[in-house]
Amino acid sequence: MNDRLRKLQTYPMVALERRKHDLLAKGLTVFDFGTGDPREPTPALIRQAFLDGTPTVSQYPSVAGHPAMRQAAAGYLQRRFGITIDADRELLPTLGSKEAIFHLPMILVQVPSEKDLVVYGEPAYPVFEIGALFAEAWTYPVALSTANRYLMDPDLLPESVLRRAAVVFLNYPHNPTGQCLPESLFKSWVAARDQYGFTLVSDECYADLDYEEPRPRCVLEFGKKGCLAVHSLSKRSGMTGYRSGFVAGDPDLIALYQRFRAGMGVAPQDFVQAASTVAWRDAVHVEERRALFSQKRQLLLRHFQELGLKVYPGTAGLFLWVEVPAGISDVNYAERCLQKGILVSPGSFFGAGQERFFRVALVPSVAECRAAIAVWPR
Repeated sequence: MNDRLRKLQTYPMVALERRKHDLLAKGLTVFDFGTGDPREPTPALIRQAFLDGTPTVSQYPSVAGHPAMRQAAAGYLQRRFGITIDADRELLPTLGSKEAIFHLPMILVQVPSEKDLVVYGEPAYPVFEIGALFAEAWTYPVALSTANRYLMDPDLLPESVLRRAAVVFLNYPHNPTGQCLPESLFKSWVAARDQYGFTLVSDECYADLDYEEPRPRCVLEFGKKGCLAVHSLSKRSGMTGYRSGFVAGDPDLIALYQRFRAGMGVAPQDFVQAASTVAWRDAVHVEERRALFSQKRQLLLRHFQELGLKVYPGTAGLFLWVEVPAGISDVNYAERCLQKGILVSPGSFFGAGQERFFRVALVPSVAECRAAIAVWPR
């Protein structure tokens, strides 16, 4: 086995799921603020499209997917960000965003070489590191904190890192803090990409879960050459179990990914593609979901203020990044919450140096949030 993989901790969400089952086995009511898997029903129009799109004969999907779905996704990028995308050359469907993030280092990093480094911010979605390690690339986690407002800035990285980088991952709105990257830093990263020649990959799966101005931006607004944007219907449209998303950007990179993706997988199933086509075309259900998440967010923000717990002032995403009380670690605080049936994610799940925080996912219903608040440890 790859020795570098042995050093990885159990995937955080797997650990949380085990704890959840332990609590349920004891007969406790569980309030799951751990895994980011919203409980709101998938919108009816999407479920109906799923049913209507079920073919009589089941056959393998192609790698490129249905033209209608690609065109719907390209139309979304045009309406939401003002970006013109060639749906045939500049966009490829994926099974959500996670698999694309995992795959890309395998395709884009040559090991050994002078450009064998994958760069990402930390705290981070664990797959940035995991995908790099499976590709046998080297990793460079950029330390993000309240001091730098969790903002990745190329000017703060050593030039040696930028020269060695094969892939730089951005993740804004940021998981776990909800921070958004300003226009100035998108421009700086595109300029750095042009100077140093790495591939700039922007994970933007929370771009439509925003609560304050300015709205989250897309990297492709600032450049396509050497740039890819990754999007997903999971949280935006309540389709976590459907596994549907896309990668868009530089046509040469899309062609490269499409060539090798044939050995890794295919587009979503026909019925998921039919549902995805409807989801990318419709904005009404997104507004309704955002309003629900906003209501839960406000409930919890007031609750943590009453408890005297500081919440990082993120403006988007599915999570709250909360500072633990003085004199207790993130793991101990999570254990204290577990005694009340409340599941939260310790900050250390998301990288070194994050032991002063815990993450709360806006997953339980509004009623469940109120019930959890009533028993939350004080």
